[in-house]
Amino acid sequence: MREKFIPNKLALITLLSACSVILVSMGLRQTFGLFFSAFEEGLNCTRTEFGLAIGLQMIFWGIFAPIFGFFADKFGGNKAVFIGFIIFGVGIYMLYAGPNTGIYFQISLGLLVGIALGATAMSVPVSEVGKHFPNEKRTIATGIVTAAASVGYFIAPLFTQYSLGNVGWEQTLKYFMYFILFGLIASTFLLPKKEEKFSNTEEKKQNFTEAIKEAFSHKGYILLVAGFFVCGFQITLVATHVPGYMQDRGLGGWTATIILALIGLFNIVGTLGIGYLGTKYSKKILLSILYSLRAVIIAIFIFTPPSIYMSIFFGVTFGLLWLSTVPPTNGIVAQIFGTKYLSTLFGIVFLSHQVGSFIGAYLGGYFYDQYGSYDYAWYIAIGLSVFATLIHLPINENPILRKISNTKAI
Repeated sequence: MREKFIPNKLALITLLSACSVILVSMGLRQTFGLFFSAFEEGLNCTRTEFGLAIGLQMIFWGIFAPIFGFFADKFGGNKAVFIGFIIFGVGIYMLYAGPNTGIYFQISLGLLVGIALGATAMSVPVSEVGKHFPNEKRTIATGIVTAAASVGYFIAPLFTQYSLGNVGWEQTLKYFMYFILFGLIASTFLLPKKEEKFSNTEEKKQNFTEAIKEAFSHKGYILLVAGFFVCGFQITLVATHVPGYMQDRGLGGWTATIILALIGLFNIVGTLGIGYLGTKYSKKILLSILYSLRAVIIAIFIFTPPSIYMSIFFGVTFGLLWLSTVPPTNGIVAQIFGTKYLSTLFGIVFLSHQVGSFIGAYLGGYFYDQYGSYDYAWYIAIGLSVFATLIHLPINENPILRKISNTKAI
């Protein structure tokens, strides 16, 4: 009989801390698409410039995810996330206090917020929690953390839309600073694991360089890297450009906010459900199913007449699939390679996710400015879903058997 999911005190504190951190960072991240009209009017930026800023945010998020991941593996996730929230605050402050036009807009919204997300959003908090749980419980634990992001996804867009309408974009960004302060405090409780209960002798002796070399010599890891690129492209295309897309289809204002809020709400169900299924079924098969369903849902959304009912359908169904890819992807990395360098290895996978995010954010704005439509970006998203569905199938999920080495870990 399987042991019930009852974490020890240290694991529980870390789990709650990670949930709080993710709720703030991912919640705020989800709102930036709602600012596009305000930035167009207040800062005179084009959709291409806005898309470029979000794209830069995504790529720097990805670049710094493995960097902060290595920092977390060496010095503790709490320190990495704390530094990230400090940088987050500086980026938001620059957006409303200035300088905030031209290159400075790209620096604040793109560079600084992106670097901050590399520490505070997803890869480090999820991986730090994963270190506290054995394989049979890990996808449930990481599913809970990912579900916390969904709570942020649900609350933050509603608050932001209300605040934008009542006090404007500058005051709304000032309110964001209070959320960042909360995340800063919560990050101090992202505690490191005291004992390596679930690591084997070989894993303890492996050093950082060997871990990276081993990962990139494994076919399954390369396929995971490629697959997570698709996830990044799709969710950032939606988060960044759905407000503009719905406005162009005659359903602006609260319609896009409803979509983003429903995505957040139903992602709670999706991530917890996948976290549970990941303890019973093959994680690679779950990933293939998730990506195939994304292709179907996107196709229905763009090829049917626009309506509030179709918007609700898209928010609910795509929400079920939104971050559901994270628990099985992180779980496969931990299952194959162990947890010692999990933050680093998952951070590298997440870098691929963010490369996809950059391309999705930028191409959405570029296609609109060039052709007056987001359609080509949606077509690419559907094609990439088919690609991701197929490439996860050959992954070998079995743990690597290492020869005992006397190499000292760095």
